Amino acid sequence: MKKIDIIIPVYKPDKSFLTLIERLEKQTVPVNRIILLNTEQKYFERLIYGTSFLEKYRNVYVTHLSKREFNHGGTRKKGVQKSEASVFVMMTQDAVPEDEHLLEQLIKPLENDGAAVSYARQLAAEDCNEIERYTRVFNYPEEGRLKTREDLHELGIKTYFCSNVCAAYDRKIYDELGGFIKHTIFNEDMIYAAAAVQAGYKIAYAADARVIHSHNYSFSQQFHRNFDMGVSQADHPEVFAKLSSEGEGVQLLKATSAHLWQSKKKRMIPKLYIGTVCKYAGYVLGKHYKSLPHRIVMRCTMNKTYWEQTGRIRSSEKIDAAKGYGKSEEER
Repeated sequence: MKKIDIIIPVYKPDKSFLTLIERLEKQTVPVNRIILLNTEQKYFERLIYGTSFLEKYRNVYVTHLSKREFNHGGTRKKGVQKSEASVFVMMTQDAVPEDEHLLEQLIKPLENDGAAVSYARQLAAEDCNEIERYTRVFNYPEEGRLKTREDLHELGIKTYFCSNVCAAYDRKIYDELGGFIKHTIFNEDMIYAAAAVQAGYKIAYAADARVIHSHNYSFSQQFHRNFDMGVSQADHPEVFAKLSSEGEGVQLLKATSAHLWQSKKKRMIPKLYIGTVCKYAGYVLGKHYKSLPHRIVMRCTMNKTYWEQTGRIRSSEKIDAAKGYGKSEEER
């Protein structure tokens, strides 16, 4: 049987994170290692203080990093480098397996269909509002699917859709393609999936692999999140330039409106439209962030650390080792 490692970026974990670990350990397919990339050590230690967490879960390995170091692509890339398994599963700390068959179902497309990556179905949590609940149904239907280059004309941008909330990767293909992009504000999973599709590989949606994962975002959070999504699309025209996302958004709006009307929850329709305006405004501003003043970008983003890292990268690119590592004439 192939070794399977789980890789989870962690930040300010709560008790639901302990439930995640417990359920991973009860899977029908055994987990080799659980690799945690924890941002800010104090928050993790606060959670496990007074418990026997590390003694109970001997296959859990924790690497602590500062908030300044975290990057959606780079941090996950570091996690993969710590794994020697032939299959690794990326997860987020707030995704909880619905049952003990999650991994068994998730890795099937890798073994049977030759997929490069297989992502799970996301189900709404009990406390999820109706708009978000229907969004989960829209984005994660009951039927699974294999996606290839041939589906681009039918599915458009959704051909590349993949979610690291819970996704299994074939390590050999991952290494061949160069892995996750090192520096990105968002969408490291879709950027990788696009590269896999363009290289001729399949992306699998494993509907029978189910995790409980949803959010009740405020209007402000929706704006900030979609701003960062727009930034990621602007920075990666090789993936997103020829395939519009707006059409999917319109379809979701229409379908959700109809659902609320038919389910006698018409009072939520104004909230749906306000949220959609916030999402679209954030997305459009993000797509055009290069023309915005830096102070506006910093007010719009939900990931300020990314921009600090970007500044450091740009500064390092200006360094010329042959000319004194960027020192001025006076310093040299």
